[in-house]
Amino acid sequence: MLQKTILNQAHKDLGATLIDFNGFEMPLYYTTIQSEHTSVRNDVGMFDCSHMGEIFVEGKDTYKFLNFALSQRILKNNKIQYALILNENGGIKDDLMVYPLSDHEALLVVNASNTIKDYEHLLTLKDGFDIRITNESSSYGLIALQGPRASKILQALQIEELPNSMDFKESKLFGHDVIYSRSGYTGEDGYEFYGNAKLIQLLWSKFYQLDVKPIGLGARDTLRFEAAMPLYGNELDETINPFEAGLKFSVDMTKDDFIGKNALLSIENDLKRKLVGFELLERNVARSHYDIYKDDIKIGYVTTGYMSITTQKAIGLAYIDIPFSKLGTEIEIEIRQKRVKAIVRDKKFIKKNNKI
Repeated sequence: MLQKTILNQAHKDLGATLIDFNGFEMPLYYTTIQSEHTSVRNDVGMFDCSHMGEIFVEGKDTYKFLNFALSQRILKNNKIQYALILNENGGIKDDLMVYPLSDHEALLVVNASNTIKDYEHLLTLKDGFDIRITNESSSYGLIALQGPRASKILQALQIEELPNSMDFKESKLFGHDVIYSRSGYTGEDGYEFYGNAKLIQLLWSKFYQLDVKPIGLGARDTLRFEAAMPLYGNELDETINPFEAGLKFSVDMTKDDFIGKNALLSIENDLKRKLVGFELLERNVARSHYDIYKDDIKIGYVTTGYMSITTQKAIGLAYIDIPFSKLGTEIEIEIRQKRVKAIVRDKKFIKKNNKI
C-alpha cells in the first residue's frame, strides 16, 4: 500500500492526478504541467514535499560526526548547507540539505527514495561519536512556496521575519513549532516550511485562499531541470562522483577526513566524463538514458531532457566523455533509432531573475 502525505485528501479534493512516487501517492499535476510550471516562473505556487525525509542528529559530537559522514564542512550557524553522502569510492549515495539547529543538533533533509538507506548508513558510522540519530520523517510535513510573489504571500499572512537566501529560522507560526528557510528546488525565490500535520494543513489552506496554485511533481521536475539542479537517480547515483557532476562546491577537500575522501583524491584530476548541457539542432526531445555519439563512437548518455516550457528549446543534461565536452561540440543523440544532431552548451538554460 502506498504511503500518503498529510495533504493527500487535499490533493484528491483538488482533482489531482496521483501517481506512485517512491512509494508515496503524490500529485503529478492538478491542471497541466505547463500551466503549473509557468505559474511558478511568473507568479507563485505551492508544493507538497512531505515525502522528503527528515533525519535528526543530536549530541555533543554532532558536528564532528557530520564532518566525517558528509562531504561538506558543516558549520554551526543559521545557514542551510548543501552536502553529499558519499560511499568509499566517492560515489554519491545521496544529496541533502543540512540545517544546523543548535550547537548540538542538526536536521538532515534527504531524498524520499533514500531516507531509509541514508538513515541505516548513518547508523553504521556512529560508533565512537556521542550522538543520537533519529528518523522523524513521519512526524514532519513540508510545504514549498516558490515563485517571484512568494514573499508577498507571506507578508499578506503577516509573516514578517523573512530569512535571507539559504538562511532559516525556528519559530512559532499560527501557534505551532516551525522550521522555515528561504530555499527551494525551482530556480526561483521561495520558502520551505517544516512542521506538524496541523500546521502543514493550515498553511496549505491559507496559501490556497490567497490564490496560490498547487503544483505537482511534473512541474517540480521541469522547473528544477531548467535551473540545472540535479535529481538523484538521474544526474546523481552511487557510480557518479561530485567532480564529474559539477558539485565540487559541495566537497571540502581540506577536511582531515570524511567518507570517500581518499577515493576523491585519486580521481579529482583524472576525470573521464562531466555533466554538460546540450541543445538539439532539430525538433525532437531527448529523454533520460538516450545514448550520445560522436562519429559513431558512444561518448555519453542523457540524464534529463525536455522541450523547455520557458524557452521552447529542446535541451537537456548529459554525461559526456571529457574530450567531447567542450562548449560548441557537435554531437548526435539516438532518439527512437535515429541519430539527431545536437550541440554541447552551458547549463544556464534560463535567466534566473529571481534565483535564490
